[in-house]
Amino acid sequence: MQILILLSLAFAAAWAAYSWWSEPRRRRLPPGPPRLPIIGNILQLGPNPHKSFAHLAKTYGPLMSLHLGNQFAVVVSSPEMATEVLQKQGLVFANPFNPVAKRVLGQDENSVGMLPSSSAAWKKLRRVAREKLFSFQALQASQALRHERLRRLIDRVGECRGAMNVGEATFTTMSNIMLATLFSADYGGGAAASKVLREHVNSYTRYIGLPNISDFFPIFAPFDPQGIKKKMIHHLGGLLEIVNGMIEQRLRARKDSNYQKKNDFLETLLDLIQGHEYDLSIEEIKHLCVDLIIAGSDTSAATTEWAMVELLLHPDKLAKLKAELKSVIGDQTMLEESDISRLPYLQATIKEVLRYHPVAPLLAPHAAEEETQVNGYLIPKNTKMFVNVWAITRDPAIWKDPERFEPERFLDKDIDFSGQHFELIPFSSGRRICPGIPLASRMLHCMVAALCHNFDWELERGNECKRLQREDVFGLALQKKTPLWAIPIKV
Repeated sequence: MQILILLSLAFAAAWAAYSWWSEPRRRRLPPGPPRLPIIGNILQLGPNPHKSFAHLAKTYGPLMSLHLGNQFAVVVSSPEMATEVLQKQGLVFANPFNPVAKRVLGQDENSVGMLPSSSAAWKKLRRVAREKLFSFQALQASQALRHERLRRLIDRVGECRGAMNVGEATFTTMSNIMLATLFSADYGGGAAASKVLREHVNSYTRYIGLPNISDFFPIFAPFDPQGIKKKMIHHLGGLLEIVNGMIEQRLRARKDSNYQKKNDFLETLLDLIQGHEYDLSIEEIKHLCVDLIIAGSDTSAATTEWAMVELLLHPDKLAKLKAELKSVIGDQTMLEESDISRLPYLQATIKEVLRYHPVAPLLAPHAAEEETQVNGYLIPKNTKMFVNVWAITRDPAIWKDPERFEPERFLDKDIDFSGQHFELIPFSSGRRICPGIPLASRMLHCMVAALCHNFDWELERGNECKRLQREDVFGLALQKKTPLWAIPIKV
């Protein structure tokens, strides 16, 4: 009996001590909505977490805390807080938060998107991509390749009779550009093969962004209750199979005494394996190529589709853009990349599309490497950090009439999307900024220019509703819910 009394007293003392210690600590955390026992704020995510977070931030502020099952998360919803997290304390928040569903098929050990930024492997892969693929010299060398794929896009649109799926056409163009840049080849198999590739890429970015019970409650991870991990294995496996086939074919060809070297990224990577400057493995090359295909194909194609949506819904903006293109490139079919700087309205249009339909509405989440403070609030170690770019770009305190599509707003603003202006960071900022911005910028401007300069467009009948055309599907990349079907008319 005495032992039970002593144990009860000890438990009561421990609980009192814990409460005394934790209550001030809890009060030092960023403010956030009340939470339910066990599940916390999970029910408040909704089907569109970026919009749910933006709504909650109006009450709880630009640095808001949430409890998502066993996860503690903080949502950033202002340029000031984004600057603090991504730049001023960039080293603390430089590591990615890696969801359970992404830790499959060696991704967690080889993908540049999942490796810690302090690791030698991450630094090596970033350097390879930056110097060998996205440098000014590399992009200039591959300009003719992009030019040829854009010409194919124009020819394909010109041959269309009736309405066409604009997103499918832009994805085919971007994926062929990436595959040609990486492997000197298009993806064989025609439309059916392209459709399979698009399904793998789009599904990967969609499922990786979905809220997953296995992340909220790690005890359920082995059971994969939502089947997200299973789907990720299927779609990532499909992409790895495509890339592996390309690499094996090249390795066999390189053994031939009559082999002539290709001028592409894979050739460069395989040459690097034989050198001593980079300690690259075939596994790292496979996953790097998959990362590049996903990032290069999906985001640029989706953004181009959104651009065409807004221009078709705003004929006056489309007319302004067409007039500018006509005045600068005249009767030429193609826009030269060097002409982009002479087209301020085209540049403003791309910026406005990235503001209105940000590529990654919540960016890729980061994790706090150590305990720190932001804006006077405690951020515990391992906190999952979201930067709600969608909320920032829809904030009326930053943007006048943010719900209106107005490229003109950028004509008198010295703002770009290179990561230095935190009111517009669709490609993130700081150490984990997207290294492919130089390529994405060139392709977004050139694809939109090609589609608008060479054709007039009409929405397929019944698709004029702005609300329906703007419906999106949440994921790592913000995709259109229904494809844009429009009728091209040769100018």
